[in-house]
Amino acid sequence: MRIRLTRIATLVSIMITVITRCNGQHDYKDALTKSIVFLECQRSGKLPPNNRVPWRGDSGLEDGQLAGVSFSLVILYIYLFFFSLLIILTKLFSWVICNQLRLIKKMQVDLVGGYYDAGDNVKYGLPMAFTVTTLAWGAIFYESQLQELGELENVRAAVKWGTDYFLKAASRHNRLYVQVGDPIQDHQCWVRPENMKTGRTVLMIDEQHPGSEIAAETAAAMAASSILFRHLFKFAGQFKGTFDGECPFYCSYSGFNDEMQWAATWLYAANRNQTYLKYIQEESIDANVGEFNWDLKYAATQILLTQLFFEGEPSLEEYKKMADSYICAVIPGSPYAQAHFTPGGLLYMRDGANLQYATAASFAFSVYGDLLAKYNQQVHCGEKQFNPQDLLAFAKQQMDYILGSNPQGRSYMVGFGNNPPTQPHHRGASVPVLPQDTVVSCARSFIDWFTKNAPNPNELTGAIVGGPDRNDYFEDRRHIGNYEEPCTYVNSLAVGPLARLAAGH
Repeated sequence: MRIRLTRIATLVSIMITVITRCNGQHDYKDALTKSIVFLECQRSGKLPPNNRVPWRGDSGLEDGQLAGVSFSLVILYIYLFFFSLLIILTKLFSWVICNQLRLIKKMQVDLVGGYYDAGDNVKYGLPMAFTVTTLAWGAIFYESQLQELGELENVRAAVKWGTDYFLKAASRHNRLYVQVGDPIQDHQCWVRPENMKTGRTVLMIDEQHPGSEIAAETAAAMAASSILFRHLFKFAGQFKGTFDGECPFYCSYSGFNDEMQWAATWLYAANRNQTYLKYIQEESIDANVGEFNWDLKYAATQILLTQLFFEGEPSLEEYKKMADSYICAVIPGSPYAQAHFTPGGLLYMRDGANLQYATAASFAFSVYGDLLAKYNQQVHCGEKQFNPQDLLAFAKQQMDYILGSNPQGRSYMVGFGNNPPTQPHHRGASVPVLPQDTVVSCARSFIDWFTKNAPNPNELTGAIVGGPDRNDYFEDRRHIGNYEEPCTYVNSLAVGPLARLAAGH
């Protein structure tokens, strides 16, 4: 009986998939709107009056107060201050301590704002900058579609929320604040950001502690947002080195050369300054790759440089071949294909938030496909050629899988389509709204909310979760992070292709 029921369930799933694929279309406009709303769910800081997420409130309003000083040192100074008062020591000693506290105050910086990257309450600079860069790129390339759909101003607001934060984080020369929050402490308490009491320690990069990946990515974010931040790029190149302070959560395994080239490309695209073109031609390091993600940006850079070549920069012709190489490594049917796919057709790179690779590929294929169509070009994979429609069809197929055209017949976007996830791995969504002064027991928080097998009390509208495994299997359980955790950059990469599809292109 159990085998028979399993077979029936499988047949029903296949029928749902076939019907969905035959009908052909999802409500792309609804998916686009909700994808942008998810980014608003991730905002940190003082929320604006037009906040569209009723269960979110102000959070992280003291972020930056621990910049430049350790928490233990603050406690020591406070202890000494009150100790001096207690034993009625000399006024001079009290003056010294007060002076030290004033010095601590001076070292503080305003780091209120920005985005939480995923389901926790830490603000990581590298993925946040990548989110803003790719969101801005989508808004630039698909501006007319977003305008037509009434979402351009919402996307601009999402970009500005990030760039406003970066202006604060880079307010001091050759210093960039790149992380707020202690991930170790944060992961020991399942609590909404509005009620968190965990340490908001700050990490930064400077001349003695370089972080070229983050500095360059932030420069790219600002350039892509049409705010030129030349000194960050110069800083990234002058003091080269990999920043590992965000490890093991966001380790840059690809090194910083791709971010340097990525940033130089955006800076050149923003103002056509020959300094950046010279860097691209003479100093940057190239690579042929088979994927695009927050850590590996060569493919996206090559597509952007190909656009500049098409627009009249002949010295960039070689990047057309490199961009083609990326397509050839991914697209099914290519003699050079390296990518792996689930039985249902989803691009599968690795366990853990795999849908980020699907939205990244969809974005890259959409942009490149439209560029090729505009300039009457094709992709050459040995003796086989792919036309723009082939690339655009692949991009659509990946987005359709996410939205419900898959063997499980379910959507992987919260609040959208058929049988979407109800238990995304996300603190703010899974914990009920509590009074701001509520003291949460971290020990009980995991029992009360994390492991509870029930839908989240707050809908994390628009979040694209981690997605199914390599066999198209998915389980809607909050504690399985690989399946359930959303990330800002998964959605930022989805905005472009969704805008294109929603506009009927």
